[in-house]
Amino acid sequence: MHIESDVPRQLQRSATSARLAVRALAQTSAAQRDAALRAMAAAVRTEAPQILAANAADLAASTAGPAFRDRLALDPPRVEAIAAGLETLAALPDPLTRDLGHWTRPNGLRIARIPAPIGVIGMIYESRPNVGADAAGICIKSGNAVILRGGSDSARSAAALHVALAQGLRAAGLPEQAVQIAGVTDRAYVAAMLGAVGLIDLIIPRGGKSLVERVQRDARVPVLAHAEGLCHTFVHAAADPAMARAVVANAKMRRTGICAATETLLVDRAAARDLLPLLVADLRALGCDFRADPDARAIVPSLRAAEAGDFDTEWLDATLSVAVVDGVDGALDHIARHGSQHTDAIVTEDRAAAQDFLRRIDSAVALWNASTQFCDGGEFGFGAEIGIATGRLQARGPVGPEQLTTYRYVLEGSGQVRP
Repeated sequence: MHIESDVPRQLQRSATSARLAVRALAQTSAAQRDAALRAMAAAVRTEAPQILAANAADLAASTAGPAFRDRLALDPPRVEAIAAGLETLAALPDPLTRDLGHWTRPNGLRIARIPAPIGVIGMIYESRPNVGADAAGICIKSGNAVILRGGSDSARSAAALHVALAQGLRAAGLPEQAVQIAGVTDRAYVAAMLGAVGLIDLIIPRGGKSLVERVQRDARVPVLAHAEGLCHTFVHAAADPAMARAVVANAKMRRTGICAATETLLVDRAAARDLLPLLVADLRALGCDFRADPDARAIVPSLRAAEAGDFDTEWLDATLSVAVVDGVDGALDHIARHGSQHTDAIVTEDRAAAQDFLRRIDSAVALWNASTQFCDGGEFGFGAEIGIATGRLQARGPVGPEQLTTYRYVLEGSGQVRP
């Protein structure tokens, strides 16, 4: 039998068992789910040699460039970070017992709005192996089940991580079917997920622009979208020079291949002549290349001229677009034309300017005097993230356990009937 012909049946079996797992999770306490997360963390540590060996095989088979390989690569600290993230999730408050509001009607009817899991989550991601583990932990914490479909480049790493996660669920007495991995890397599986109305409740794509666009175009299941990270750092005229240099270097070069890396540097015209050469020198020393507008090149002539589309490009590499703008208004205008409403930052000692920028910027995450690379679920205290949502429904910014819940209503009466 051709593999594609059996894919819809494979997905149906997975989604059906995931739905049963959601029902089983509904009968668990927060303590049980937290114990499962700690057991999953312990299993990741135990299985670390196998996980690293699988990742080494993925890397050996990859012909991708340095930025992609950095996203794909695992090492002992990164594996430990996966385990630590699961433990952090376990220590967070239960997202399913929050008080979302309650009130009493004039007739004595008591109404409560209570959190509820979304159900079966379909997670489609590409190269980063940790994404599957993060998604699994967040879903268990919030009472959801998840079907993981990673990219072919990270298939061995994802499978090895899944072995550990399943071990943890078994050890805690939770259903293994709450965290599943696609058994094939055939693209037909993605197509089946996108059309799985009634089987999957929410699709979350996490990867490059082409993946997200395909999911948004073809999905018949609701999508929690993660747009490309065209992130900006704006250095205002009142910026502290030493702070600006440190923040910009980190925002761009700490890890160039993540979605929260700054892709465009905007420098206030009033400070550009003094500060831009220092920023460029710092970044060049770290291996950064540039695409600059005419005003920036008039100050630093060695900068390469930007071409059409450069300011609309998510580089995900050691390349930075640079423009000189006129104050907060100029920065906001530039970001409105070229940004993706992901993460944008201002560096300034002028509180009024900062508050103006933060109030008017139309992005999921805005920062003042901090690196854009802080747009991360772990840094927000979520333990991990399942993605960065840039839409306007369900969630915006890092998606943690609370953001993967919806709500329902419970009404308590004393015999009321409606007239």
